[in-house]
Amino acid sequence: MRKKIVRRKTAVARKPRKKNSGFSKKLVNFSLISLVFLLFFGLVYHYRDGLAYYFSFKSDKVLSDSAEEKRISDVRNFQVLEKKGTKAVGLDVSEYQGEVNWSAVDSLENKYPIDFVFVRATVGNDRLDRKFKENWLGAKKQQLIRGAYHYYRPNENSLEQAELFIKTVSLQKGDLPPVLDIEKLPENQSIERLKLGLRRWLQAVEAHYKVKPIIYTGESYYDDFLKDEFSDYLFWIANYNFYREKMDEDWLFWQFTEKASVSGIKGNVDVNIYNGDLQQLQFITLE
Repeated sequence: MRKKIVRRKTAVARKPRKKNSGFSKKLVNFSLISLVFLLFFGLVYHYRDGLAYYFSFKSDKVLSDSAEEKRISDVRNFQVLEKKGTKAVGLDVSEYQGEVNWSAVDSLENKYPIDFVFVRATVGNDRLDRKFKENWLGAKKQQLIRGAYHYYRPNENSLEQAELFIKTVSLQKGDLPPVLDIEKLPENQSIERLKLGLRRWLQAVEAHYKVKPIIYTGESYYDDFLKDEFSDYLFWIANYNFYREKMDEDWLFWQFTEKASVSGIKGNVDVNIYNGDLQQLQFITLE
């Protein structure tokens, strides 16, 4: 007999399946993040009393620093007012002072009579101060010498700004000349273009009211950009330097603080000194 030939099947080597490692990594990451959060909240809970004390202390410190700044400001304000002699004292207000009780606005520290007030009327070429009408009438009713000012935006058309002010403000006999408030430098124009715009605003307003406007600005702005080319105008200068206690002779008004307290007004308010007495102040008002 012939032997049967037995054929053995060749075993096929199968590649091991790769385990889904992506899911495992996500699970590990989630576990680690959960652990970190648990540790964090555990520490917060454990030290909750200490943290509450710390943040309370920081809050009290901020309030304390603010009170100290106000105290120092009050000391300087008193020194300036004591040295002003017979010079007239006044305020300037805007919507930032909120509701003003004008019947209570009469003096500083119950000692220095308030003789005048400047009221912000307009901003740029499109905005009225929300409290202008109320403040304008309130100052008149309180028999304060009043003036209106325009906050000038360097990057907006100067004649449009002048037109808005003229439409908004009706000056009467006994009111102060209009004021141009310039504090910012232009973003997309040269200083020369800025000066041209200021000059156009001033000329347009003067032509309408028949009186030369006053320019308000900070002392450094005045020295750097306006003093020489606008020497034909009178200036109202802001300077809050603790060591300055007197105004320069060529300043018409001096805003010496922005942190004064006045009865009838909540919060801080700007205070100004006129470079002359009340009678001299009345002399520069509209006839």
